[in-house]
Order: sequence, then C-alpha cells, then structure tokens
Amino acid sequence: MSNQRGRVVNVTAADQLPVVVIGAGPVGLAAAAHLVDRGLEALVLEAGAQAGAAVREWSHVRLFSAWGEVIDPVSEKLLAPAGWVKPDADTYPTGGDWAAAYLQPLADVLGDRVRLDARVTGVSRTGRDRVVDADRDKQPFTVHIQYGDGREERVLARAVVDASGTWSAPSPAGGDGLPALGERAAAERISYRVPDLKDPAVRTRYAGRRTAVIGSGASAFTALASLAALAKSRDGADTRATWILRRSISGRTFGGGSADQLPARGALGLAAKAAVDEGYADAVTGFRTDAIERDGERLVLVAEDGRRLDPVDEVIVLTGFRPDLTFLGELRLGLDERLQAPVELAPLIDPNQHSCGTVHPHGVKELAHPEEGVHLVGMKSYGRAPSFLALTGYEQVRSVVAAIAGDRESAERVELVLPETGVCGGAGLFDQPTDTSTGGGGCCATPAALQIGVGSPAAPGGC
Repeated sequence: MSNQRGRVVNVTAADQLPVVVIGAGPVGLAAAAHLVDRGLEALVLEAGAQAGAAVREWSHVRLFSAWGEVIDPVSEKLLAPAGWVKPDADTYPTGGDWAAAYLQPLADVLGDRVRLDARVTGVSRTGRDRVVDADRDKQPFTVHIQYGDGREERVLARAVVDASGTWSAPSPAGGDGLPALGERAAAERISYRVPDLKDPAVRTRYAGRRTAVIGSGASAFTALASLAALAKSRDGADTRATWILRRSISGRTFGGGSADQLPARGALGLAAKAAVDEGYADAVTGFRTDAIERDGERLVLVAEDGRRLDPVDEVIVLTGFRPDLTFLGELRLGLDERLQAPVELAPLIDPNQHSCGTVHPHGVKELAHPEEGVHLVGMKSYGRAPSFLALTGYEQVRSVVAAIAGDRESAERVELVLPETGVCGGAGLFDQPTDTSTGGGGCCATPAALQIGVGSPAAPGGC
C-alpha cells in the first residue's frame, strides 16, 4: 500500500506506476511530453511556485539560442492542439520570454501531471536502503516530497528522471571549492548571480561602488561589461570592479574575440577586455580566495598566499554551479570523481577538452547508472561541466524515455544533428537582436551592431 496525495492505493505492477520527473524546467517538461507521447504516465515535481522557476530568475537575460533551438519537437506537437503559436524561430528570447511563451503553456497542457511547490527530499528503492542487494531491482522507487505548506508525501515510481538542474547550487568563492572563511558571515554583501542592473534597487546596490567579481567564464565577462556600462552612465560615476582570476591572463583568457566561431561568445570576452583596458576593472591574477574579512562596512578578500586586496563594497561570485546530490544518497549512482557526471558521459563533456561546440549528442547509454531506472538529465547530468545546451537535453530525454518504454532501438539511436559550429548555451550581451544574418550559425548568431560593454546582463542560461 502507498499513500499518494492523501489517497490509499494498491501497489500494482511497476509498469503501471508513473515515471517521476524532478523539475519543471525546459528539460523536465520535455521529458514529461515524451512520456505522454508514448502513452506513459508522468508526474512532474517542481520545487518552485511556477513552471520554469529557475529560468524566471534570469528573466532579463537574452539567450544565445534562437527560438528554433529551445523548443522540443515532441513538446511542440503536444502544444499544437491547444492552439499554441510557435514564436519566430529566428528570433532570440529572454529567459522571461522562454518561460511565458513556451514553458508555461507546456505546463498548462500537461495539467495536473505537474505539481508545484513540491520539493523532492529523497529517492530510494521501496524497502531497500543503499546497502541492500536482495530483490533490489524488483522494487519500485519511492520518492519523498515536501510541499510548500509543510505536508509530506511518499509516491511510488517505475523510474525517476532527475532534471532538477544546478541553478540552486552555485559554487562558492573559496579557491579550494569550499566557502572561504567569512563567506557565509558576509552573505548579505555577496551575490552568486549576474545582477540585473536595470532593476532600480539592484542598480543602487552597485552604482558608485567597488565590486569584486570572482570568475573567468561568460558570466564573469558579462558582469564586468555590465558594471562598466553602469560606470559610463549618469548615475554610475565611480563604479569600479576588481576582477579576480584564479589563473594568470593569457591569450585564451578572453576567448577567441572577433575570430571566435561563436560571435556572441567572442563578444563577451572582448567586453571583459574592454572593461579592463578602459580602466573600469582591475584584474588580479593567480588569486585563490581563502578568506573574506570585514573592514568596517566593506569587505577584504585574502588569498591563499596571504595577499590582501583593497576593500570592496560588494562581491559577485561566478565560479560555476554544481549538482545537488543529497536527496539521491540512497541510490547507487555511477558518477565521475571530478565532474560528478555519469562516468560514460564525463569524457565527452570534460571542460578541459570540450566547449559547447564540441560536445556530441548522447543518450541513455552515456547516462546509465548502476541503479537501473534512475536517469540524471539536463544540466544535472553535466555535473560541474558548464557546456550544456537545451537541444542536447531534449535528445537526452528522447533517448531516456524510449528506453523506459522498452524501445531500445530508438533509445540507442542518435537523432540530433548539430551545426558544425556547435550550438552554445548561455546568454548574450545583445538586447534586441534585429539581424540574424551575420552570426556563426546555430544559437550563437548575433547582430552585427553588437556593442562592447553595453547591453542586458547575462547569466548561465542552460540553453
């Protein structure tokens, strides 16, 4: 017997139980659409108050990807009978556009298959903790849920698809991967997101002040460009940044610049370089943060080698994201020791070897774990690697759902072909793109009128 949302039901054959999907973001909702398309029961559990809750947190960001590259084909087929009109495939949505014009309508069509304010707190095998072998593979999964009003529930599942992403677990400032000493105590002065400087309250927080930006990726580039643009504005005089890099500056620090085959990515690097060259940001290299200390109302960053920087007013930490694996602790996962990605997938996405343009499509084979029936997909599957894109996530769930349905031939077939230049997830500096003829193809096309150092802020879009 199992209590499901207050009802007592008989436990029947595992194949009559729903497939639980964790997360109602782009990939989670796509997984549900594929399950429905194959006649399988889906139950989507979303911790947030709305579908696409994480995407909505960077609603001001415009994606590198055009609409044609962030819509799952099977989801589109599900939406069509409801009268949904597909946006212009060659235009670029913001995160807010993506949520409002696609994710929310898809969640609406899925109806009561999607539960909101439903946080998954644990997943295991019924009656079997991580240690027990006996009849383990014959037991359904048990999923523990806590709702926003405090209620708790346990549901059974034939399979679990974890598409909860990594947005809720940003990496800390500490150079050793742990929070720097004093980082938690200074939390009110530290942000782990690129700020939306169009928001008056946020703009006031950074205007006329010095901000430390820790990180060397696209998000750090965008933060530097945004702060430089603020410094040039009438209300932003004396705005300055201290850019903290754990490595030295080399020819590769700013990416490929104007020669980058992904123009928007190259523009981000050029924007960061312009912020430094024009004096709006001071670069500090080889600095691995060990402590964040108070100096009156300001903060002082201290490196592992003892160096102390001049005081700053705010700190923006943009050192990547990591998967939350705590609620999966009773499952037997096969994860790479470095990336925390499935062991077969890790070599394909290793950021030391690959960018978003060189990651090949993959499916259930590369996503497999010792615990059969559990699948990490989307950003969650990439662990700490930053090169994820929506099209790859949609191919993942197509393959995974085919395997759950018993269609191994389809599950093991790759159906996604990417442009030769790759399709790069993330967000750009451009604001209202009007010309898609000058880009490098795929989602990375960008207007010729792109201006360095200005535009809307960007954050990891997972697109």
